[in-house]
Amino acid sequence: MFEYFNHGTMRRMVIVFGSMFNDINVQRYDNNGNRIQTLAVPLAYGPKQKFLVRLDTDPNLDREVAISLPRMGFELTGITYDGTRKLNTTRKNTNVSTTDDTVNLSQYTPVPYNLDFVLSIFVKNADDGTQILEQILPYFKPEWNIEVNMISSMNIKMDIPTILNSVSFQDVYDGDYQSRRSIIWDLNFTMKSYFYGPVNTSGVITRSQIDIRPEIALDTPRVERLTLVPGLLANGSPTTDSSLSVDRNQINSGDDFGFAEDIFEFQDGKVFNPVTGQDELP
Repeated sequence: MFEYFNHGTMRRMVIVFGSMFNDINVQRYDNNGNRIQTLAVPLAYGPKQKFLVRLDTDPNLDREVAISLPRMGFELTGITYDGTRKLNTTRKNTNVSTTDDTVNLSQYTPVPYNLDFVLSIFVKNADDGTQILEQILPYFKPEWNIEVNMISSMNIKMDIPTILNSVSFQDVYDGDYQSRRSIIWDLNFTMKSYFYGPVNTSGVITRSQIDIRPEIALDTPRVERLTLVPGLLANGSPTTDSSLSVDRNQINSGDDFGFAEDIFEFQDGKVFNPVTGQDELP
């Protein structure tokens, strides 16, 4: 029933979320207000418990380095279907193949899912935490949109909103005065993403035909035939005159062509153009 395909949507969304917070800095000042240090805050993917374990593995501060603070970590915590953003399931996205002009690509509309993320900020003093928060909170009102290249072969780019749902605070300071202190801020986000199905291929239609009968019955003789073909002059300009156009098999889907409409009549078993007197184009 299911066929293999992989657009890397989940991995792309995780990368996009992390990229929003990879340029956070913390500055330190002396008593006179002079800046003495600027620290880039490291960012890594991983569960919050992983970083807490690293903090707790040096209870007596004997190691030279346990884990450097400040730092940030984030993880994907859940995925839920969002029926409020459901699109018409019979509609398709279409595009022309970049490697073969005679092939059309099609894909059904995507399925909306919400991705829940949590961003944890680990600091050892309150000022570092507030500096990091002030570089994040103003951008979420409560959402921030970022353009994502969803499906490259289909040339689909979408603005994906990321919503800041809540901010919580925790001061971990257990044990004696030599125990390591850590202040933790947890920011919960929801990314409104989409998941796409497989990309299907089909040939490009270069000619359409409609036969007209005086009555609906199939045994009624046909009287006219309407054809529609692409029209392109030899110099590459579009045209609506099929008699001036190059052969339709020489026209690629990426060309700037026009549409040539011709009406043919049925007479004595032949189909001809009453205007030009020419037989129907092959």
